[in-house]
Amino acid sequence: MNTHLSGTPQTPFEHEIAERLVDVLQLEIAPDEIDPVAPLFVEGLGLDSIDALEVALMVSRAYGVTLSSDDPNSREIFSSLRALASHVTVMRPAG
Repeated sequence: MNTHLSGTPQTPFEHEIAERLVDVLQLEIAPDEIDPVAPLFVEGLGLDSIDALEVALMVSRAYGVTLSSDDPNSREIFSSLRALASHVTVMRPAG
């Protein structure tokens, strides 16, 4: 398991998503440096609404899961790497 500097371990799937986030958003940090429980927006990674669109597109292409801005749970889904990975795991089509 990968461990962020805070000591919170990433699951293998969280690490996979972290790698994709770093790639698609061209972040200046290593995937291992993303704390899975830290906020993705404002504090934490400091992502913004444009980044959210990029993340939603990446998740749709990579995992077949549609993330919609009008989803009442979108704030929770995007709250952290762990929340995003959990949502994708639950909503991902089988196969």
